[in-house]
Amino acid sequence: MTAVYTIEPYSRTPQQMADALMCDIEGNKEAERTSTQSQRPAPVGKEVRATMKGKDFALDRMFRRVDQREGGHIQRRAALTDGAEALQGRILDKFPDFELILDIIHASEYLWDAVNALLGETHPDRTAWVKKQLLLVLSGQTTAVTQTLESSVQDPATPTAQRKVLNTTIGYYRRNLPYMRYAQYLDRGWPISSGVVEGACGHLVKDRMEQSGMRWTKSGAQAILDLRAVRVNDDWDEYRRFHRQCQHRRLYGSHSNAPPVTETVVLRQAA
Repeated sequence: MTAVYTIEPYSRTPQQMADALMCDIEGNKEAERTSTQSQRPAPVGKEVRATMKGKDFALDRMFRRVDQREGGHIQRRAALTDGAEALQGRILDKFPDFELILDIIHASEYLWDAVNALLGETHPDRTAWVKKQLLLVLSGQTTAVTQTLESSVQDPATPTAQRKVLNTTIGYYRRNLPYMRYAQYLDRGWPISSGVVEGACGHLVKDRMEQSGMRWTKSGAQAILDLRAVRVNDDWDEYRRFHRQCQHRRLYGSHSNAPPVTETVVLRQAA
């Protein structure tokens, strides 16, 4: 799954971002989150695509689409991924002019793993601990977070199983530290969450492809993914004109000079 879009900068503070990320869990800041979201600029020209042909194919296609968008109006370029090292390497090779950003949602999940190991999944102080550490991460103080976790690892009273979880979080943060300059990203107004891709995974793929009893061939699944992408990206009318032209060439060997026939059936349910 890939997504490409252009968006106006939207500066936030680390505190604002921490509140937005924690509001669902705390359950008392829904109105604040809604108000904040209403002020955010909307993505322009958002294009989502899904493929079963592998990451290299997906990135090659995305590279071509990005290249078509280039122009004087593009001031900054950022690429959001999870912490998979192989994927990050591919992004850096394919988009050397982009600044790589670790998705904050994936980064925060490791904090929850750490606090569950330290305090347990039902401890009343879990949320407060995560929010404190998350604010440090968003403020560009990830090293302070890893030092806190290291002190727990070095404590002789810490069980081996807990040490293993904490070391996983420490290692993840250390390796991704160059891509976790969140204070800088927020000040510049950049997105730090890959929510566009995560949402597309649900809407474009799962809502259609994972219904009860469904079985797919690879070619059939790819055909549906392409069709849904056309619809979601608002390219349906253009696609239908192209399809009719291809059909005409196949049947008659040349383009028709007649204007395209207006489609009366949009087939929305198919996409």
